[in-house]
Amino acid sequence: VMKFNGYLKVRIGEAVGLQPTRWSLRHSLFRKGYQLLDPYVTVSVDQVRVGQTSTKQKTNKPTYNEEFSATVTDGHQIELSVFHDTPIGYDDFVANCTLHFHDLLRSVGPNDSFEGW
Repeated sequence: VMKFNGYLKVRIGEAVGLQPTRWSLRHSLFRKGYQLLDPYVTVSVDQVRVGQTSTKQKTNKPTYNEEFSATVTDGHQIELSVFHDTPIGYDDFVANCTLHFHDLLRSVGPNDSFEGW
């Protein structure tokens, strides 16, 4: 399996179509209708967090435009996870995706960048 060694720069643009969590539905003052989240995104390389966006209030379509950089040695994968910021206790998991470096590196040259996910 191909491993990545180098400089990683990730820009988190936006998230769309986020769904309410059980916690947000249970603790909402507005029991009916569509529930809004207080989402933030974490960026991890091989389960090590390298960045976290700010929390956006009351939206299921947050815009971040925040950038994170890390030097990676023998990297296997990048994971992007969305959480709902809860007032007490652990934050609620909302969604995630995993990108494998070998899939990215196989499809392009070493100086290319990836956009649009």
